[in-house]
Amino acid sequence: MDTSFAVTFFGALFAIMNPVSSLPIFLSVTEGAPAAVQRQIALKVALYCFVLGAAFALAGTQVLTLFGISTDDFRVAGGLVVLLLALNMLNGDESSSHHGTDDEKRSYPAPDAVAFYPLTFPIIVGPGTITTLIVYAHQATTPAHVTAFAAVFVGMVALLALTFYNAPALARHLSGTARVIMSRLMGMILAAIAVGMIVTGLKTLLPGLA
Repeated sequence: MDTSFAVTFFGALFAIMNPVSSLPIFLSVTEGAPAAVQRQIALKVALYCFVLGAAFALAGTQVLTLFGISTDDFRVAGGLVVLLLALNMLNGDESSSHHGTDDEKRSYPAPDAVAFYPLTFPIIVGPGTITTLIVYAHQATTPAHVTAFAAVFVGMVALLALTFYNAPALARHLSGTARVIMSRLMGMILAAIAVGMIVTGLKTLLPGLA
């Protein structure tokens, strides 16, 4: 396994999918549901995230090619999306592309029917997550990279499932201050990764800048 690739990919994926920051959203969306139902929703969210994330990772590059979009084009555009998400995290704001607009929030379905929409898509597997999966999947060109990619992705889904499954208990012990600190820290890391995406894409698209 390529440790350097795994650490970078984990940092990017954790910063975007961040189970800790998503915990209050999970509790808010599933408010009113019994604990047993919340645990069922948590497992469904993990399954949907795995299936949807794997689909984007495996077919993302082919879909881009179908539309005549190069990976570097997508890397720059996706890097800008991730950067905006990171800036929102640093400012303590919600990104409407991930958390939904006010109108979308008012139309969320009943607590026992929210596993796919909005929890999986677009809150967990939103534009930032999709961009990260496609970009790093494209970089996984060796068996070591592929192994690292698969291990990090599966591990992140497992961590998400574990966090949401124990959401009621964790919420009692996780202070608002801890969530704010985590969000700000992840926002800074995500901003740095987004800049790296943009710079790497621009170096290929505009060789003179290199």
